[in-house]
Amino acid sequence: MQRALLDLKPQIIHFSGHGEGKAETQQYSSFDVEEGLYLEDEKGEAKLISTDALAALFRLFANSVECVILNACYSEAQAKAITQHIPYAIGMKKAIGDRAAIEFAIAFYDALGAGESIEFAYKLGCIAIQMEGIPEHLTPILKSK
Repeated sequence: MQRALLDLKPQIIHFSGHGEGKAETQQYSSFDVEEGLYLEDEKGEAKLISTDALAALFRLFANSVECVILNACYSEAQAKAITQHIPYAIGMKKAIGDRAAIEFAIAFYDALGAGESIEFAYKLGCIAIQMEGIPEHLTPILKSK
């Protein structure tokens, strides 16, 4: 991931995968879940990268990255941490199904391709989920710096 950020210098980062963590409204009784995102290591194994490590990484790329999309379950905490350094991040406040995640991404990028703002693209992504009759249109959460 670091090499891709260095080589490509993207303005938008899109992560599609799995996340761990608590939603801001979710409570755990006798245990706490470590928060982060799963990335693949050199052996092809899933490796949990902590929220703090992700925020530190994006702090280094604050001059080039404008938006990070975390199309992963329970990634709201990571989005919030990333926006300490990056103008926009989109996370999921709970689990999100594949169909909803795909509909969101298609509409989001359609809007950006049409020259719309990140805020507009986010709203269109949520509406696209709703228009497909998927009850997860409130799952994506836009965080801003």
